[in-house]
Amino acid sequence: MFRTLFLMLVLLAGLVAGPYLSGKQGYVLIETNSFNIEMSLTTLVILFVIAMAIVYAIEWVITRFFRLSNNTYGWFSNRKRRKAQKQTIEGLIRMQAGDYSKAEKLIGKNAKHADEPVFNFIKAAEAAQQRGDEFSANNYLLKAAEIAGSDSLVVEIARTKILLQQNKLPAARSAVDSLLEMTSRNKEVLKLAVDIYLRSHAYQALDNILDQIENTGLYSTTEFNQLQQKIEDGLLDEKMNEYGVDGLIEWWNNQPKKRRNDLYVKIGLIRRLVDCDDHETANELALETLKKIDDSSSLSDSLCLQISRLQPTDNSKLIKILEKRIRQIDKTQSCCIYRCLGYLYVRNGDFAKASNAFKQVIDSNSLEPNDTTMVIYAFEQNGDADLAEQVRHSSLQSAMAVKNIHYPASKTKENSTALSA
Repeated sequence: MFRTLFLMLVLLAGLVAGPYLSGKQGYVLIETNSFNIEMSLTTLVILFVIAMAIVYAIEWVITRFFRLSNNTYGWFSNRKRRKAQKQTIEGLIRMQAGDYSKAEKLIGKNAKHADEPVFNFIKAAEAAQQRGDEFSANNYLLKAAEIAGSDSLVVEIARTKILLQQNKLPAARSAVDSLLEMTSRNKEVLKLAVDIYLRSHAYQALDNILDQIENTGLYSTTEFNQLQQKIEDGLLDEKMNEYGVDGLIEWWNNQPKKRRNDLYVKIGLIRRLVDCDDHETANELALETLKKIDDSSSLSDSLCLQISRLQPTDNSKLIKILEKRIRQIDKTQSCCIYRCLGYLYVRNGDFAKASNAFKQVIDSNSLEPNDTTMVIYAFEQNGDADLAEQVRHSSLQSAMAVKNIHYPASKTKENSTALSA
């Protein structure tokens, strides 16, 4: 625009000054070694204007040419981008439908021209892994890493997931360890860590990030408690299997106060100490736990089960606490305590008290199949042969009823009638 205006102003100046200079055109001489050029001032101005017009015209043609090339390139580029976007959507649909081979081709074919090429390569890698092609999956991940550059968190997460799907637990463990160093609060990374550590039984590593898992709200309260209990059970088994009962007790003594006051862990420790035949230490922990646990707690039955297995040298303190508690609680909650007392009385040789305790268990219809042998023994030693026979007969009927579940309906009905008769 400016150039056109400039040419028009020069021409206008020439038209204005032309008549004035018509009789005073002057003289212009351009002298070289081989020739001379002579012209009037007016002719020089006209030639200058024409030369400028030619230069501007050439510049305009060149500019239009490159602009046309750029527009053409942009048109092809936009066409490839639209095609890649369409193929990506179609590929994701195929992936949801389970057609991983077609999904991989659609998503990965024009991945470089997609709006998010890293995403496309990652999805193509997932599709390749789903159809069992580990080489292609790794190749797609390498391409994604090249594009992502230093911002490779999403690529590393995808790679770790694929390693887990390939069941390469050592490599997946190493990868998730690196991810936790990069970001220890990312929910996706923490979720991956939970899956990998649980599958590789790395309970100590999982315990180290338990606080981060709780703070990020990755799981609901119930789910987190279940995870925490699974970790604690894993740690107890790990220490017991690797270091024995002494190592287990040493580990327990070094635990923070919060864990040492956790009744679930205490009961789990008691069970493992009994399994290792350390009944004296288990008895001390049982006494401590029994004083703190509420009878209405869901853990009360678990504690009672472990107390019934105890065989300490002196169980008088346990019996005293249980006898005191049985007088303070509701009858509906006393069944498990009566069972504990029955076992402890038998081991003390006090079969009269054991029989009375087991009668309370039978009256509440809470006798377990595992209790049958001990109950029969207590009744026989106490001279209650009829009660022992009733328990034996009832146990036999229960066993027969369970076996009859596997029979055809008609035969089950006939057998039930025969037993009743």
